[in-house]
Amino acid sequence: MSEDRAGDPQADIEYTDDFVAKLELLWGDGFLSPGGEAEVAMALAGVDLAGKDVLDVGCGVGGIDILLARRWGARSVLGIDVEAPVLAKAEARAAAAGLGDTVTYRQVEPGPFPLPDDGFDVVFSKDAMIHIPDKPGLYAEVLRVLRPGGVFVASDWLKGFDGSMSADMERWIESVKLHFEMASVAETEHALRQAGFTDVAVTSRNAWYREEGRREIERIEGELRPRAVELLGEHGVSHWLTVKRNMLVVLDAGEFCPSHIRARRPR
Repeated sequence: MSEDRAGDPQADIEYTDDFVAKLELLWGDGFLSPGGEAEVAMALAGVDLAGKDVLDVGCGVGGIDILLARRWGARSVLGIDVEAPVLAKAEARAAAAGLGDTVTYRQVEPGPFPLPDDGFDVVFSKDAMIHIPDKPGLYAEVLRVLRPGGVFVASDWLKGFDGSMSADMERWIESVKLHFEMASVAETEHALRQAGFTDVAVTSRNAWYREEGRREIERIEGELRPRAVELLGEHGVSHWLTVKRNMLVVLDAGEFCPSHIRARRPR
C-alpha cells in the first residue's frame, strides 16, 4: 500500500466500481476475466454440476455463479471473496435472478476457508487465484473442503517459465496495478500433487488469449471507445491500451500462460 493511501478504508479495495465497470464493458455483464460464458464452458467441459454443491473461490460480482446454477444445474453455489463491494453486487445479481436461495455469498479473509470439511462436490475458480500468494495453502484448503472424489476446476493466470521474471513481464504486471502472485505451470502441478490431488492436468490457453487479446485491443480502440472514454477519460483509455499491449508482448513470448486446471480429491 502506498503511503498516500494509509488510513484510507478503501485502500485495500482493488476491484473498485470504476474498475469493475471497465472489466464488464470488455468481458460482459457479471464477468471480471476474459472469455465470458464461452470460456467458462470450456473450463467446465465434461464436468457434471447437476445436483452438485459448488464453491466458487474469488467469485467477484457473481455472473459466473448464476450460470453455474442456471445453465449447469448446480444444486447450490457458494461464492467467496475478500472484497465486500463485489459481493454486494453479486448478492444483488442473484436476488434479481431469483436465485437468492441457491446462490449465496460470504466474505472471507485471506487464509484458511471458514468452511467445514467435505462440504462441496466441486470447487471452481475463474482467474482469481492469481491474487492468492500461498498456493500450497490454497490447494490444501480446496482439497479439505472437497468431498472424496470431488473435482477442482479452475482457470488461472500462470507463468510459462520458472525462475525470475523478464523486464517485459515486470513491465506488464506493474502497469496492471493489481496485486499478482503468479505461479508457474510446473509449480502449480507440483503444488496440487503435494496437496494430495490426483488426475492433475494444467492446459495452456496462451494461444487462445494471444488472439483474444488482440481482439480486445481492437474493440477498445473501436466499438467500445466512446463508452470507455465516458468511464475512464482519454488518459484512462490510453493507459488501458498500454496495459493490453504490454500483455501481448509476454503472451507472444510464452511468458504469460493463462491455463485451465483440473484435479480430483481421491476417494
